[in-house]
Amino acid sequence: MGEQVTDPCEAAARLRELFDGARSAVFFGGAGVSTASGIPDFRSEDGLYRQRFAYPPEEMLSAGFLRNHPEEFFDFYRERMVCPDARPNRAHAKLAELEREGHLAAVVTQNIDGLHQAAGSRRVLELHGSVHRNVCQGCGETYPAEWVLATTGVPRCERCGGVVRPDVVLYGESLSERVLLDSVRALEEADLLVIGGTSLVVYPAAGLVRYFGGEKVVVVNRDPTPADATADLVCACDIAKAFDF
Repeated sequence: MGEQVTDPCEAAARLRELFDGARSAVFFGGAGVSTASGIPDFRSEDGLYRQRFAYPPEEMLSAGFLRNHPEEFFDFYRERMVCPDARPNRAHAKLAELEREGHLAAVVTQNIDGLHQAAGSRRVLELHGSVHRNVCQGCGETYPAEWVLATTGVPRCERCGGVVRPDVVLYGESLSERVLLDSVRALEEADLLVIGGTSLVVYPAAGLVRYFGGEKVVVVNRDPTPADATADLVCACDIAKAFDF
C-alpha cells in the first residue's frame, strides 16, 4: 500500500495536486458518492442490505423477482430506489468542475441516481443504468422517474399498455456491452484513476479497474477496499469532504 491519509483536508490537498497534473483522469465511483446527498449505500453499517424487509434486498432487486413478483418489486423500487429530492453534493460538483477544466475525461459509475449529470458532468458511463430512464417493454416508449413515482402497482404504458420497467441492470442481468467497452477504453487511456465511494465487491463492474493504463491510483473510501493494497494513495475519509477543494 502507498500513502494513507485520514484527514479530509489533507486528502483534498493531495487530490487537488494529482488532478492538477492529470490530463485524462477517470473517476470510478459507487454508492458512497451519493450518501452525502441522502441516498443510502448498500453495504455499510447503515446500508440498505443491513435493513429488514419482507424479502432480502438482493432478491427484490433481481430480474427474477421483477418477473415473479412485479407489484412487490415496484413497491420497493418506488420507496427505496428512487430519491426525487436528492441533490448533488460536493463530490459530484467537483467532478463536474474538473471535467470542465479538462482534467477529468470520464466518470464511470455504478450508481443509478443520475446525480453526476445533475451536477453538470457530461461524460458519465452508467454501468448499472439509471432510474431516470424507464422503458415500455411493449413499444419502447420512455418515461421519467417522476412518472413512475406517480403510478401505483405495475406501471403500464400510456400508449400500448405494456409494462414500463426501469432501465437499470438487475441481479441476473448483463451489463450493457457498449457501456462496458466505453468504460474499458476510458480506463486504458487514463493517466490517473480515482476510485471513490465503492467497496469494489460487485462484479463485473469492480473488475473494470484492472484495465487502467496509467500510473497513479487513488482510493477515496471510508472503509478498506481490495484496491488499497496496490493504490498509490488511500484517503480513508468522507468522500464529499475529500473533494472539497
